[in-house]
Amino acid sequence: MSEFDLIERIRARVASREDVILGIGDDAALLQVPAGRQLVVATDTLNVGVHFPAGTAAADIGWKALAVNLSDLAAMAAEPAWCTLSLSLPDGDPAWLEAFLDGFLALAAEHRVALVGGDTTRGPLSIGVTVHGFVAPGRALRRDGARVGDDIWVTGTLGDAAAALQQWRAGEGGDAALRLRLDRPVPRLAAGQALAAVAHAGIDISDGLIADLGHLARSSGVRAEVDLEALPASSALTAAFEAPSRHGLQATGGDDYELCFIAPTAALEAIERIARATATPITWIGRIVAGEGVRVFDADGAEWQPPRHGYEHFA
Repeated sequence: MSEFDLIERIRARVASREDVILGIGDDAALLQVPAGRQLVVATDTLNVGVHFPAGTAAADIGWKALAVNLSDLAAMAAEPAWCTLSLSLPDGDPAWLEAFLDGFLALAAEHRVALVGGDTTRGPLSIGVTVHGFVAPGRALRRDGARVGDDIWVTGTLGDAAAALQQWRAGEGGDAALRLRLDRPVPRLAAGQALAAVAHAGIDISDGLIADLGHLARSSGVRAEVDLEALPASSALTAAFEAPSRHGLQATGGDDYELCFIAPTAALEAIERIARATATPITWIGRIVAGEGVRVFDADGAEWQPPRHGYEHFA
């Protein structure tokens, strides 16, 4: 395909919204932000061999490219609305593009996200997505609101995606349930929006629990203390990995795209109601204390030393 054929294929499959005044086809999009709402914007780039293994199905790449961005909106308690897409492709393969759009637009439709523009270029496989959402003034969950005495919670389970990546690197067939968590993370948008009413701070887990919780603790000027045995594990992870290596995957593996949030102890019943209403498992994993950084303790109360703190580009 030529560049313009590629753009036309994308435009032909895109759904719109009433707040999209002008979408794909001009130099820029025209969008209407609802009155009384703040605009929340997040962007991520996914590169082959870094964010997804070479040979990953195009539909899974499309899904994940949008999912990791929507996870950032979930962490801010925002309602998604629009996105842009920049594609760097080694060639104009129409079958690959259609499959990519199958995954990307399936998730977009699930959350009423309109694709309103972007860019295409020839180069190594790379996908850049920017998402836009809305939040009521003062209702965004930020990283700087944790308070001494608060509890630390996470949604879902941790370590599955990192486990799948480890199996793939080892050349193993791998567990299908773990690989699904790597290829098709589920952004916790409903839970994130509901938690805005009770949580003091939040972040999504992309680079690993310890690394991301460390960002939150630094922004809030507090220390996070985590109970290693409390970290939630899926049955697939427990079956595939023994405790020592499993704990490393859960605490530092990354690519979970679950939410880690901080809330007062008095919010316990409200959090349980949110978990039921949004069908989202939510687990207590620790507490906020005075100090700095993140400390993890094992079942005996001894401080656990992680094999690393999380994923870091350029490290």
